[in-house]
Parts: sequence; structure tokens; C-alpha cells
Amino acid sequence: MAKASLAVVISLDVEEEGLFSGTYPREGAGLANISELSRLEFLPAACGLPLTYLCDYPVLASGPCRDILSGLLARHGGELGAHLHPWNTPPFPDMPWPEPVSTAVMPLEIFRAKLDSLQTAVRAFCGQPARSFRMGRWNLFRRAMAVLPEAGFTVDSSVAPLRHVAGGPDHFLAPADPYWVQPAGAAGPRLLEVPTTQVPLFPGSPRLAYALARGLGRRRPGLGDAVLGGFMKTLVLGVNPVWMPEATMKLAALTHVRRGGKVLTLFWHSSELLPGGSPHFPDRAAVDAFIDKVRRFAGWLRRTFDVRGVTLGELAGPGFSWPACSPASRRNSTREWG
Repeated sequence: MAKASLAVVISLDVEEEGLFSGTYPREGAGLANISELSRLEFLPAACGLPLTYLCDYPVLASGPCRDILSGLLARHGGELGAHLHPWNTPPFPDMPWPEPVSTAVMPLEIFRAKLDSLQTAVRAFCGQPARSFRMGRWNLFRRAMAVLPEAGFTVDSSVAPLRHVAGGPDHFLAPADPYWVQPAGAAGPRLLEVPTTQVPLFPGSPRLAYALARGLGRRRPGLGDAVLGGFMKTLVLGVNPVWMPEATMKLAALTHVRRGGKVLTLFWHSSELLPGGSPHFPDRAAVDAFIDKVRRFAGWLRRTFDVRGVTLGELAGPGFSWPACSPASRRNSTREWG
């Protein structure tokens, strides 16, 4: 029996340490984790899975980090994309909100300027702008998403379906596979959204949970948030190797493909490769176990499916066809979806 075809994306948020500290310093955070990226060379070299390095400004501004990334890209290919942490990406005008400032309220001219700084750093490194983007803290509201094409981005991966954060963008009902959007309106340019892969355990349950949350939230603020937050913890299958057990990752992949999914998008943070860089991985033994988990899952994917390793940018190129987010689907989904 022929194996089902599956494109696999491994996207890494390449960034400074301190992500899990609850603070957002403008400068001074460490970058020791970048050298640990070499531990993932087996993915492109042995598994045929190229890496998409979504780098933030402190990484791109560091000569030693650029040297490490240059070596990785020269040896194994892959893609250099961009990751915006607005709290440490210039310019830094005074704003009346504490860091991290949400893209729901950040003036768009400031957001544009920060994207320009990020793209300038990318061009200085590799001679061309990044095509692929991910917003820090997944905080990409539609008004800010509309700015991405004019900054040179053709692919975004800032949507995590079925994940809910109170006060954040509402992407709960977003599809699990890539889809085209026109965030600036029907006359604006297209942007390919490539969500991280998360699927419901039971088909149809997300819409029921969303309708319940909206109804309860109208009567008691905060109760709707609790419903959607609980859904993520109990009724969602995903392939993030930090968030999910290995058995859940396998079940997520099988379920996604059985329901017609064509792309599996994994992500984690570069700082999670550094012992002590994340609460999940306090020491070298924990990081070693994580690397072994990723290795086993990559091997299982290749044995189970007809795998094609791709980068985020390649999904917007020839050989792939994705649906558009239609007006009808917008009406049937959430306010921020697409």
C-alpha cells in the first residue's frame, strides 16, 4: 500500500535567552544557545528535513551568531526567515503600554519601522530580504498582518490553531493546513499563512467549544477564556515536541493526514536547546532526551509517510496549491482568522 504524501516543515524561533523569564529586556540577553543549533544537523543531513531559521534582531546583529548560521546554511541549506521581538528591535519610541506591546494597539508606523529594521539586518547578512515571518508571542493581529506583504514577506507562520490566550488574536478556528489570505482586503496582496499543526481530537468539537465560550463569556467575563484554554489542554493533538508527548505527536500526524492534511509544521525555540534555557530543560540530560525524541519522531515520519522536507518559503512556490480564506469561511469562523 502506498504511503500518504506529507510535506514537513521544521521552523525554529532563533532568539536570545530569557524567553521564559517573564521580562522583556531591550538588550543584554545571552545568545549562547545559538551554538547549540548544530545539534539539529541530523535533521537535514540524515532525515532530509531542511530547517527554517526564523531569526530575531539580536541574533542577526551578532557577528558570532551570523557565523554559526552561515556555516549551517552552507552545509545543509535551509531558509533564513525573520522573527520579531518588538521589545528589542529598533526603533524604540516611547509608547504608553508596558512591554510586550500588543500589535492590537502598537501604532502601525512603529510596527512597519521595526519590520524594516529586521529586514535590513537580514539583507546585511544574506543579501536579500526574508520571505518567511513569525511574530513573537504569536501576537499578530490582522491589522499588523496586513503590513507583512509591504515589508517583503510572502509567508507567515504566526497562527496556532486551537490555542487561546486572553486578550490575544483570535485564531482558534483557523485551519491546520496552509491557506492564502489578503489581510489588507480584496485589493491587497496575498500572504500564505502556514499554521503550526494542531488538530482537534474530535472533528467538530472546536466550533462547539467556541460557541459555548462566546455564550458563557457574555454572561460571565473570563469563563469563555477558561473554556477555550481548557480545550487546548485536553482535546487538542499537536506535533510541537516541547508541548506534546511523543505518542500524541504521532497521533496528531496520523489524524491530520487521515483528515486530508498535506503539511505538518513543527516549531520550537532555539533557547530550548540550551541546558537551563527553558524550564522544560533544566540540564543537559533533559536536552539530550529532547533531541532523541525529535530524532525518533523524524525517523517515524519517514517510515510512515512519503515525506518531503520543505521550508516555509517553499510552500508559497510552485508545486503547491492552497485554498483561499473566502468571505464565507470568515463569517463562519472567528473575527481574527485570516
